[in-house]
Amino acid sequence: MAEDDQDEDVGSGEGGDEGGKGGKKKLIILIGVALLVVIGGVATAYFTGLLDPLVKMISGAEDAGGEKAKEATPQTGEAVFMDIEEILVNLNTGGGRKPTFLKIKVALELADKKDEPKVVQLMPRVRDNFQVYLRELRVEDLKGSAGMYRLREELLTRVNVAIAPAEVKDILFKEMLVQ
Repeated sequence: MAEDDQDEDVGSGEGGDEGGKGGKKKLIILIGVALLVVIGGVATAYFTGLLDPLVKMISGAEDAGGEKAKEATPQTGEAVFMDIEEILVNLNTGGGRKPTFLKIKVALELADKKDEPKVVQLMPRVRDNFQVYLRELRVEDLKGSAGMYRLREELLTRVNVAIAPAEVKDILFKEMLVQ
C-alpha cells in the first residue's frame, strides 16, 4: 500500500511538471508576441517619420546643422517666389472615357534667394518630375481640398528631390483647371 501512495505522488508530480512546462510555453509565446508588437510599433513610427525629431536630438544633428541653418536663412521675412511655366497634361482616364486635361500653373517659395540660380538651372528636371506625376493622376485624385493638399505635398516632395541641396518651402497654386 505504501508503494501505491508513492506511485500516485510520482504521477501527480509528473502532471504538475507538464502543467509547468505548458505555463512556460505560454509565457514564452506571450513575451514573443509582446516583443513583436513593440518592435512593429517602433518600426512603424520610424518609417512614418514620427521618430525623426528624437533621432535628430539623440544624434546631435539638430544642434550642429540646426544652428547653421538658422544663420543661413534670411531673417528679413522677405519671401522669394519663382514662377513655373504653365503645365498642360492629359490625366489618366483608365482607357474608356474621353480624355481629361489638367492645366496647372504654380509658384515655388524658395527657402533662400541664393538658391534661385540653381533652381533655374534645374528647371527642366523639375518640370519633368511634375509631368510624370501629373499624367498618372485621375480626376478623382484632384477632388476636394484633400486632393489639393495631397497634390501640393507630392509636388513639394518632387521639387525638393530634384533641386537638392537647395530647398523649396512651399508650392503655391496660381491656376488649376481640369477639363
